[in-house]
Amino acid sequence: MKSDKKTREAEKPTPQGTVGEVFSAFLKLGLTSFGGPIAHLGYFRDELVIRRKWINEAGYADLVALCQFLPGPASSQVGFALGLMRGGPLGALAAWAAFTLPSALLLVLLAYGATAFEGPVGAGLIHGLKVVAVAVVAQAVWGMARTLTPDRERASIALAAVLIVIFMAGSVGQISAILVGGLAGLWLCRAPLGPAVGHLKFPVSKWVGTISLVLFALLLLLLPFAAGMSQGMVLFDSFYRAGSLVFGGGHVVLPLLQAEVVTSGAVSNDAFLSGYGMAQAMPGPLFTFAAYLGAVMGTLPNGLIGATIALVAIFLPGFLLLVGALPFWDAFRSRPVAQAAMRGANAAVVGILGAALYDPVWTSAILTPFDFALGLAGFILLTVWKVPPWIIVVLMALGGVALGLL
Repeated sequence: MKSDKKTREAEKPTPQGTVGEVFSAFLKLGLTSFGGPIAHLGYFRDELVIRRKWINEAGYADLVALCQFLPGPASSQVGFALGLMRGGPLGALAAWAAFTLPSALLLVLLAYGATAFEGPVGAGLIHGLKVVAVAVVAQAVWGMARTLTPDRERASIALAAVLIVIFMAGSVGQISAILVGGLAGLWLCRAPLGPAVGHLKFPVSKWVGTISLVLFALLLLLLPFAAGMSQGMVLFDSFYRAGSLVFGGGHVVLPLLQAEVVTSGAVSNDAFLSGYGMAQAMPGPLFTFAAYLGAVMGTLPNGLIGATIALVAIFLPGFLLLVGALPFWDAFRSRPVAQAAMRGANAAVVGILGAALYDPVWTSAILTPFDFALGLAGFILLTVWKVPPWIIVVLMALGGVALGLL
């Protein structure tokens, strides 16, 4: 009886609010949500489930499960869907803008001030931020490996992904690794499934969902051909493709973007890693790192225009997939084949991120025993002492300055 009551409560229509209400709630979250996507989901629950009661626990759990399953920035997708439920399409845009723009604008300002980081102090500061990337990515690899590769089969898939990325450099290798991981998951990861829990009706028809999925696929397939039209299309294509392949959390965007912008020479490796370090100190989604990269691009468009193109392009595929999946989620998630493929793809993601931890992150930042000690200290503070990432950024930046002055 209690289970039936919870199901009926989860299926109740979500009361409508105003776009201004949605924007205000998510602006508060965009200014204060430090700590990465898992922490963001906790902030959302406290503010929107417990305090504001926009959605109940069962419905929220179902929404989180969907967004964790799809490629894209999970916390931003959850926020987008909550905005859609509360305020319709304009509410969804308001939720995304309010949660994203604070950190994006800060990173663009830092990009404009990048030329100020010169001399021994500036060089030390940049090096310290590159060491931050080592600690943060190592923490992400460690945590994701424990969760996504807990058995021999998935650990083997992760190792195979590392080898694929090593022998097939760039985005081709990463796409191939994810595809191979998904296919291997169909064979190796058919573990029994527990019953699906939670259910929620979204204000999206199957027709709208289908159009969204078709648009996602068309953009993914056709943008590479349209890239020859202008540099703006090249930029949009690069970030759209990266945003389409992010399984397993925001940190996975690091190797994808590195393959797109550093390998092509559009952004220097030093600027890339120092910007990634700065992004750790920001509230809101890690995907706003794209705004920094768009601003510092060595080719036009860059600056504010480049930042805007990159920011929209990297978020768009995740939102199209979300809208496309909303009407079909309940039927799809109960299929063992889909779950097995996702287990394999997620294991491959661990391998891709592990390869990126070595090159370019480790090889560019850990040059001396002092660098190693600094990076290890940051890793331990993150994983054992649970120090907030923005504090790690400050400490590592100061440590880099100190090493630069020695």
